[in-house]
Amino acid sequence: MDLPGRSLVPVEAIVSKILLLRGEKVLLDRDLAELYGVTTKAVNQAVKRNQKRFPSDFMFPLTKEERDQLVTNCDRFRKLKHSVVLPYAFTEQGVAMLSSVLHSERAIEVNVAIMRAFVHLRRMIGSHGELARKLAELEARLAEHDEQNQAIFEAIRQLMAPPDRPARKIGFEVSEKSPRYRTAGRRK
Repeated sequence: MDLPGRSLVPVEAIVSKILLLRGEKVLLDRDLAELYGVTTKAVNQAVKRNQKRFPSDFMFPLTKEERDQLVTNCDRFRKLKHSVVLPYAFTEQGVAMLSSVLHSERAIEVNVAIMRAFVHLRRMIGSHGELARKLAELEARLAEHDEQNQAIFEAIRQLMAPPDRPARKIGFEVSEKSPRYRTAGRRK
């Protein structure tokens, strides 16, 4: 028996299986089957027997292109490469509904863990959003300073540039030849 507050599956293991497809965070039928301890076929049969519970915003089949992209980018989906059946993707609501059609204690416990994983992921994304907002503010401030710094550097460059015409001499010129001065020699 698990301790209260502990689940059969660690939240991190579930989060690592969550994918972003069509702008939605989803879990594939094969990953859910593994988590629930049943076959993918059993998950899909339960869904087919209860189709009214799974509208398109709860669950959708992947397109061939989406499947091929998953196979290309993730080694864990190698087995899907030659499969004729396209996998189903379940949104958070679809996962919640799935636990109601899979009747087992494990399904209930795993579903609780999955819901916690989605909440954990939302919190992480929220904190990243806060960080992104602060970074944007910092960039805006630096951009203002960059404009000011550019103006300062331009002024310095103008001061360093040689003048367009020769500078006039300051003072006066003597047109006489200067006398030769002698130094007094030593007397012996």
